[in-house]
Amino acid sequence: MSDNLVLEHLRHIRASIDALREEAREVRARLTAVELGLAAVRRELASLAEADAHLAARTDRLSDRIERVERRLEIAPNG
Repeated sequence: MSDNLVLEHLRHIRASIDALREEAREVRARLTAVELGLAAVRRELASLAEADAHLAARTDRLSDRIERVERRLEIAPNG
């Protein structure tokens, strides 16, 4: 009788462990999805930073051109 009780408890424990393993697999899969999403966000941020740097360089060039035009028109102090 006690052997059957022990076996029942062991079956219950095994079923619980199997459920936990499946849950851990699901959690790992979801974590992988989160990590992939985070990597995509990081790539997008890098792309935006690159675009920002290009715009800053373009703004600097336009500023230089405006200064040259102002000097030629003598509407800005030489400096």
